[in-house]
Amino acid sequence: MNIFDGPEALKAAIGQEIGIGEWITVDQATIDRFAEATGDHQWIHVDPERAARESPYGATVAHGYLTLSLVPRFIAGVRRLDGLRLSLNYGLDRVRFPAPVVVGSRLRGRVRVAAALAVPPRGLRTTYGVTVEIEGGEKPACLADAVVLHHW
Repeated sequence: MNIFDGPEALKAAIGQEIGIGEWITVDQATIDRFAEATGDHQWIHVDPERAARESPYGATVAHGYLTLSLVPRFIAGVRRLDGLRLSLNYGLDRVRFPAPVVVGSRLRGRVRVAAALAVPPRGLRTTYGVTVEIEGGEKPACLADAVVLHHW
């Protein structure tokens, strides 16, 4: 866990990998809850029997947006921002899904500080480059640049 005590400390990490998160398992219950929350009930996600028969992956796969929704968890798992008052999601820059997340896969996030721009008086708009890795996979599940506005 990297600990940053203010915006200058986080700015000093630009270009550096700041951590690799813990593995988490994406099970069918998680996929089903995400489908319920978003209304995306496409069979490739929620029908294990049909997916076993018809999917090129032989099983259900997680929604790409489910994988993307894990990015803040991966970031929070590798760094602590001491003295922080609040953080706001500012948006996303580049997002790609190079490989599917088959049910039962384990994922983790590899996080780097890609950019940081001062926002007076004590704010920092930080871009975290996150690679979501699939255990044993050749390609990542997701590549995303998450932009977060931190206020100290």
